[in-house]
Amino acid sequence: MRSLYCIIILFISVAAAAQSKRVVIAHRGDHTEAPENTMKAYENAIANQVDYVEVDLRTTNDGKLVIMHDETVDRMTNGKGKVSALNLDELLQLEVTDKQNLTFGIHKIPQFEEVLNLCKGKVGVYLDFKEADPKQAWSLIKKNKMERYVVVYVNSQDQFKQWKTIAPYLPLMVSLPDSITSVEGLSEFIKVIDPDILDGGIENYTTEMVRYALKKKKEVWLDFQQPNEGPLHWKLGVQLGIQGFQTDKPKELKKWLSNLRD
Repeated sequence: MRSLYCIIILFISVAAAAQSKRVVIAHRGDHTEAPENTMKAYENAIANQVDYVEVDLRTTNDGKLVIMHDETVDRMTNGKGKVSALNLDELLQLEVTDKQNLTFGIHKIPQFEEVLNLCKGKVGVYLDFKEADPKQAWSLIKKNKMERYVVVYVNSQDQFKQWKTIAPYLPLMVSLPDSITSVEGLSEFIKVIDPDILDGGIENYTTEMVRYALKKKKEVWLDFQQPNEGPLHWKLGVQLGIQGFQTDKPKELKKWLSNLRD
């Protein structure tokens, strides 16, 4: 009971800390100078002192957990095929590159445990749960003592229920459906789903909705990643009163927020 009590208190403390400052999430790591979702991209994000790195989790044909945003390896590697159809050994032979920026170099597909080890004690993990077994993922999170530093973005109600069952105190995040555009709609959504963190774009929220979410102790972490992302978008987030900014430009955003506080 003592350890459970400590976890609960810690999550409350983390939530309170997040509300006292703006959380910066590096989307797929900092891939302004390295291919997305590579160890180098995560290292760059850590060097830029972000609060979380966003990590896309998938399962190989032989049941190993690896990091890849797309369902296939086609876009980011010199290989072809679905991640779920390839064994770990086959995936580790592939070369990961940014085909638009070959100067970023050649990298390997990371395994989930490698990422947890890298992030431990340095940065939180925003786990985009693409296609994996929650029990297996949770086992690795606990093994690497990262229970207090992971939030999980779930992509379905089944995932939400599974995570709530195996790790009831782990913060879960969901996207707000486009059909919800008012406080009344948000209220009903929270009653049914009851997430810890709400995701989406600026266009999905009003100031009143963000205030209502905070009243219900739900944080709002929005997605800003787009080709023309910049201060005009970030300013709108500040005006809305949100807590989290997921970005493709973490270094620029950190500097902008620092200047804003000054």
